[in-house]
Amino acid sequence: MLGLLLRILPFWVREPLLIVVGAVFGVRIAYLAVHDEEPVAAGIALVFLVFTAVRVRTVVRALRARRKPEPVDGGGGGDSAGGGDSAGGGDRTDRADGRDGVAASAAHQSEPQAAPAPPAAPVAPVAPEKEPNAWGQAVAAVAVFAAIGFALWFGPRILPSEDAAPANGVSCPDLEEEPPSAYRDTPGAVTGDVLCRALNRPDLAGLLGTPGETATAASGDNGTAPLTDGKVAQPEAEVTFDTYTVNVSATYNDLTIAQYVKLLETGGQRDHQPLSVLGRPAVFSSDHTMRISIDLANGASGGPVEQGPLARTLTVALDPEDRGGSYDITVWSESGGLPEDGVLLGIAEEVLPAVAGPAG
Repeated sequence: MLGLLLRILPFWVREPLLIVVGAVFGVRIAYLAVHDEEPVAAGIALVFLVFTAVRVRTVVRALRARRKPEPVDGGGGGDSAGGGDSAGGGDRTDRADGRDGVAASAAHQSEPQAAPAPPAAPVAPVAPEKEPNAWGQAVAAVAVFAAIGFALWFGPRILPSEDAAPANGVSCPDLEEEPPSAYRDTPGAVTGDVLCRALNRPDLAGLLGTPGETATAASGDNGTAPLTDGKVAQPEAEVTFDTYTVNVSATYNDLTIAQYVKLLETGGQRDHQPLSVLGRPAVFSSDHTMRISIDLANGASGGPVEQGPLARTLTVALDPEDRGGSYDITVWSESGGLPEDGVLLGIAEEVLPAVAGPAG
């Protein structure tokens, strides 16, 4: 297709096009070769630049030829030769023509002479066909393809590239469904979208102690707390890495941190640790996650609920006064390994202010 296009283009469009394209690509590849120290790229750039120089020379020679047109040879020689032949033939036939001329003159005088023909109408001069302006074509072609070269050169710097993609490698999905009525009935309740954007941070892998990893999944949900008949809003968000999975949820109920600590003690939880985070009451706790198997071959029927890996959770009160409700930050891994408690503290100190604002 490109070869056909170049063959049908006029000379004064095709050649400037080749010059611009060759110059742009040659200079660009040469820059990359010097920047990246690539000898192969340098050789390719040299080929483009030599090709461009040859095309420039072709255009210069064409311009010089247009300024100095070659002289056109005349046809007078043939006429002179023909005239000589006619003269020689006339010498040989003079006598014969003399005898017949008298009789022809007499016959011609006896016949009535025809009326003279009217003069022919003057032929309007034909205007010479105007040739396209070579300089105009060249300038237009250079301008168009200079714009293309500008886009090729500066496009990666102006337009968003792959580097502008989410640093974690995934983006939070848009929750198009309207949240349940419990969210409208709860002042200050956030949604799963808000939690997901706050959790899916570019530095989340670094906070987890695995800075070389990128997230493989991110999700949010506008759910409600179980056993509340849909009256308690409980949004959550989750980001998954190769090593750890982080879940953040908010529960807008009347359970205070002090009451939750008592529940942990009553339930025999021995590794809980009360503390203060961002000026709010908080507590560490550990518990196993639940794993549910879904058999897709049998109509996506749910299998038995199994005990999953151990998870570490940091529960922080919604407000410094601990008037009820909490945020939960939970981390676990499929291998069963857990990060230090300081990792959860670092995540809470970065994520919670983005959700509820600074402590006050």
